[in-house]
Amino acid sequence: MADQLPLLHNNSHHHHTPTSSSSSSSSGKHSKYKGIRSRSGKWVSEIREPRKTNRIWLGTFPAPEIAAAAYDAAALALKGDEAVLNFPEWAGSYPIPASASPADIRSAAVAAAAMMKAEMMRGMELGLGGGVGNYDHVAAAAEEEGRGHHDNDQFYVDEEELFDMPNLLVDMAGGMMVSPPRMAPPPVMEAYDHVGSLWSYY
Repeated sequence: MADQLPLLHNNSHHHHTPTSSSSSSSSGKHSKYKGIRSRSGKWVSEIREPRKTNRIWLGTFPAPEIAAAAYDAAALALKGDEAVLNFPEWAGSYPIPASASPADIRSAAVAAAAMMKAEMMRGMELGLGGGVGNYDHVAAAAEEEGRGHHDNDQFYVDEEELFDMPNLLVDMAGGMMVSPPRMAPPPVMEAYDHVGSLWSYY
């Protein structure tokens, strides 16, 4: 299979844009979507490998629908047609991982999450899915993410590269091991010579 994750044909006109739902139980698990749970105001997604106790961490996402899409892509990769999906109508459009390795499955899950986020943003622009207000948290997360990257680009300065710090420290260390320069003798005061010559006349 190709290294790059191929995308199946997108049947977006058949997709139902999901309405945002943030309800969760006391354990943090979502009451509607499989494979996700709430943590610190965001949603994390993970999946257990078949016939193993290991879990594959898929990522942290700003909305439950986005995390649920990540789980779906991983479930399809691991279980195939037997997978129980959160959005079965999206099954033909989810990315296919290059292999069954956890890293490739995680990459496919992240790509599926990006697809869902883009679809929700498109629904927000068109006013679909029960109103724009349902996607406010997605838009706010995208704005915050963009602002964070902008701030980092604006204020980040690589001082080590700017001042060539390693070489400077080496030079300073070398300088400390060098003996201090010899002090020049004080200049001879010519005024005293003139005074001495005056006394010589008496």
